Amino acid sequence: MTGALNGKVAVVTGAGRGIGRGITRAVAAEGASVAAVGRTVETLEETCAQLREEGLTAEPYGCDVSDTDEVTDVAERVAGRFGRIDVLVNNAYTGSYGPLTSMTDEDFQRGFRSGPFAAFAFMRACYPYLRASGDGNVVNLVTSAMVRWDQSNYGPYAAAKSSMRSLTNAAAAEWGVDGIRVNAIAPLGLSSGLSWWIDTYPEEAQEFLGTVPLGYIGDCQQDIGRAVVMLLGPDARYLTGATIPVDGGQGHF
Repeated sequence: MTGALNGKVAVVTGAGRGIGRGITRAVAAEGASVAAVGRTVETLEETCAQLREEGLTAEPYGCDVSDTDEVTDVAERVAGRFGRIDVLVNNAYTGSYGPLTSMTDEDFQRGFRSGPFAAFAFMRACYPYLRASGDGNVVNLVTSAMVRWDQSNYGPYAAAKSSMRSLTNAAAAEWGVDGIRVNAIAPLGLSSGLSWWIDTYPEEAQEFLGTVPLGYIGDCQQDIGRAVVMLLGPDARYLTGATIPVDGGQGHF
């Protein structure tokens, strides 16, 4: 590792498991101090403890991102602890899947509350610190389901993530003058949930794997996390407002 993020402070939501944990580990390995945010404090503490054992800096912050009233307090606590915020990664998401006619209002809105509503709340709360950084970065996680030819059963998910993509574009346009870059990635990572599905439905999983040109599902740290590190580093200094598929070529943007 190059230490490309030495001295930076990063806030990562949904950091306790899966892709969020992979991003947290990758960013910390490059020298950033990481505020690991999520609902389940036990998994956050486990992630942070592992990083500390490796000589890295990470602190857990319990927060249900769907409760946007909590967000400002979290940002203030992180800035108070580390003195700055340079990076925000909006990864947390809890939503509903299934046919549109099966959705209640609560089902449909769940993904919006944990997705674009929470992301906006964190972006707004972190904005003064990102601007003060002079090299602020936001990475929002979206999905290739937004552009999939058949979005059956993924309607609420695709709709919420499409809103995240539009939010990314708007913030990139407005905040570039403040030295803040805002990008999105659409990842395909081997999370615990996806691993369970592969083990439970091997035939369907094999068919799914056939749609990935590179032939494998990305590692949450080495493939997804490292892609985020690349976006945060100086080699991507002229890139903002982009949505980048990190999915082995499966999506078509």
